[in-house]
Amino acid sequence: MAAQPPRPVRERSMGSPQEAARAPARSPAWTPTQARTPGAALVGQRESPESGLQEHYSNLCMEKSQKINPFILRILQEVDEEIKKGLAAGITLNIAGNNRLVPVERVTGLDVGYNLLSDVGAYYAAKLVQKQLNLIYLNLMFNDIGPEGGELIAKVLHKNQTLKYLRMTGNKIENKGGMFFAAMLQINSSLEKLDLGDCDLGMQSVIAFATVLTQNQAIKAINLNRPILYGEQEESTVHIGRMLKENHCLVVLHMCKHDIKNSGIQQLCDALYLNSSLRYLDVSCNKITHDGMVYLADVLKSNTTLEVIDLSFNRIENAGANYLSETLTSHNRSLKALSVVSNNIEGEGLVALSQSMKTNLTFSHIYIWGNKFDEATCVAYSDLIQMGRLKPDNTDVEPFVVDGRVYLAEVSNGLKKHYYWTSTSGESYDHSSNAGFALVPVGQQP
Repeated sequence: MAAQPPRPVRERSMGSPQEAARAPARSPAWTPTQARTPGAALVGQRESPESGLQEHYSNLCMEKSQKINPFILRILQEVDEEIKKGLAAGITLNIAGNNRLVPVERVTGLDVGYNLLSDVGAYYAAKLVQKQLNLIYLNLMFNDIGPEGGELIAKVLHKNQTLKYLRMTGNKIENKGGMFFAAMLQINSSLEKLDLGDCDLGMQSVIAFATVLTQNQAIKAINLNRPILYGEQEESTVHIGRMLKENHCLVVLHMCKHDIKNSGIQQLCDALYLNSSLRYLDVSCNKITHDGMVYLADVLKSNTTLEVIDLSFNRIENAGANYLSETLTSHNRSLKALSVVSNNIEGEGLVALSQSMKTNLTFSHIYIWGNKFDEATCVAYSDLIQMGRLKPDNTDVEPFVVDGRVYLAEVSNGLKKHYYWTSTSGESYDHSSNAGFALVPVGQQP
């Protein structure tokens, strides 16, 4: 495939890196030294069978007159050793700029999140996807990639049949770039997880995604968080609701910051009566109140597939918590995790939710920080933890006692515990403490 290079590269086809490097720039040029961890293009090149990634990287740095990064060199040496020992059929190079490296995963992928790749880096990433035919996982999040870089990545996926998971989170591809990704999903039948959260998508592209997903049977998880929407008509929610009535493959849906109100949650709940695949619904950071919980509580009486609901940073208050508690106590036996963080809920509603955990043994994860705790709340959740009904890793609060009185402190658990960062110690994707099944590398549950 002859992908179009970004503006800083004048050639009109996927030329060699040397040709691209010599091209005059129309905007501030990107060089590996500008990135915190250079190396986005180090996997796609071909060397002799005896050459390893370490040697390849060293040669490439000398060729480009760039300083060798000792961190990357050490990591590639470790990977080469694993390959020689035959310990892994594939690898993931985690070179994220915002965390220390975690042990190499046994998946074929590349993580170069949180660098400064820009559209020029997207050009090389597109070449990588085009040439590295066993690449399954690619993380380009927060790399200053714009609409033109988004177009390059989207177009190269038209013919790709191996990439399963792509993270573009935080790259401002805007409505134009979003439309190219929506068009790609009309053709591509292999991509399973697509993260376009915080990409400044517009209403047009959100509607396009909703339309395409009525037909696409491959996508299992999609993140459309924080689009740039105008107006009060909740048009995006209406279209996504219609999509959910027809789509029977989508498992994870992120709709954080969609300006969803009670009428919008009603649209989604109407669809959930007919949908039998969605397991994880994220409607955090919206404008849903206790009236919207009437619709959600009602659909949970009959829906048997939803396992995780994120209602964080809405305003359901005591009444909304009571509606949910009643359903979870008497009807629903499929929901596993609920986040009501920062919902202006007082002791009455929080205690009601704790009581539902005593009778509903499926309901195992609850996140409540940011609400109005009273003594009854602190005692109720302390009792759940002490009796073993609520595991410490399955909630975001921890009891402590001062002068004979129980209080609750915040702990760093949550539905998306490792969504934007990687743990520097311990297991990075431990589902027991990350109930949301966040969009993790392929090979793990979505």
